[in-house]
Amino acid sequence: MVGGGWWVVGVVAGGYQLFAIAACLWHLRGAGPRPANSGVSILKPIRGSDPGFYQAIRSQALQDHPQFEILFGIRDPSDSAAPEIQRLIQDFPAVSIRLIVCSTDAPNRKVGVLMDLAREAQYPLLILSDSDITVPEGYLAEVIAPLADPNIGLVTCLYRAEADNLPSRFEALAISTDFAPSTLVAPFVGVSEFGLGSTLAFRRADLDRIGGFAAIADYLADDYQLGRKLHGLGLRNIISKVVVSTHLSAGSWRAAWLHQLRWARTIRLSRGGGYAGLPVTFATFWAVIAAAGGLWWLALGLLAARFAMAITSGWFVLRSADVWKYLYLIPLRDLWGVAIWAAGLFGDTVEWRGRRLRLDAEGKIIAADERG
Repeated sequence: MVGGGWWVVGVVAGGYQLFAIAACLWHLRGAGPRPANSGVSILKPIRGSDPGFYQAIRSQALQDHPQFEILFGIRDPSDSAAPEIQRLIQDFPAVSIRLIVCSTDAPNRKVGVLMDLAREAQYPLLILSDSDITVPEGYLAEVIAPLADPNIGLVTCLYRAEADNLPSRFEALAISTDFAPSTLVAPFVGVSEFGLGSTLAFRRADLDRIGGFAAIADYLADDYQLGRKLHGLGLRNIISKVVVSTHLSAGSWRAAWLHQLRWARTIRLSRGGGYAGLPVTFATFWAVIAAAGGLWWLALGLLAARFAMAITSGWFVLRSADVWKYLYLIPLRDLWGVAIWAAGLFGDTVEWRGRRLRLDAEGKIIAADERG
């Protein structure tokens, strides 16, 4: 098979690794825009409290910024996160923090909460992020600074993942050594309409122009769709130099598989062409194929490029120490990722927060079953 010309694909896969290294180094160049002091409303849709939840929301309250508020939205007054949010309100009396019980229903329940929070927001700039995101000092000012340029419509952030068990570490390695570099490569190949749930910063006026959060209420990948619609206004989406962090807590290999499979199917249904092209990034897979065909020069070259890219992205861009600790696991994680990609080629259902959702060809939620 390798002798029949498949080695060419391996060479292309190696070229991708080198391209990703260049994209990472380009991202690191120079300084970001000068921090800004505009007023900003932070929208936090919440359901439940995962480990490290209080530390995550506390990092947002600690921001040294002249005008900001944090709006937490829950659907159930008895949500386990409510006491932690009340604790935050007590610990930071000088910060405008509100807990809002939301009632707007939508196929994507998170977006229903965002619709209610947006009505309560008082500032012209909005930031939304997932509930488990921890942010560094100076985050607010640096993330909103690019929005001073009227041609920029959305600012998003890369993120590193912390994990407590092996299944979660596999996911964390995927984020730091596969997902993050592919995100940095994307703008260089004409793909820049996306946003990441780790941070989405944008203007309230632009949100209104696309029809508000209601415009994305039917989609599972609300972060991607928000970025796509803002980009559709003729605005640029950019990746900030700020890196935030998240905590992964998959309790089993099955949970990690289902989580990754949800991502894979959602990406395929949102961007089918991009999903079909992902095999060109599978350097470890093509190294195995090359070794099986006796092309050891290609196999070793691919693995060397793969490890170099993983270190450049995971350590130099994201500063994730786990990349060094678990470098030896990257080939196994990569083959696990190939299996997830293959499984993601089929099916139109995903499991998300206790619900089984069926999606149409555009990634819209067309049916939902409660899973208990």
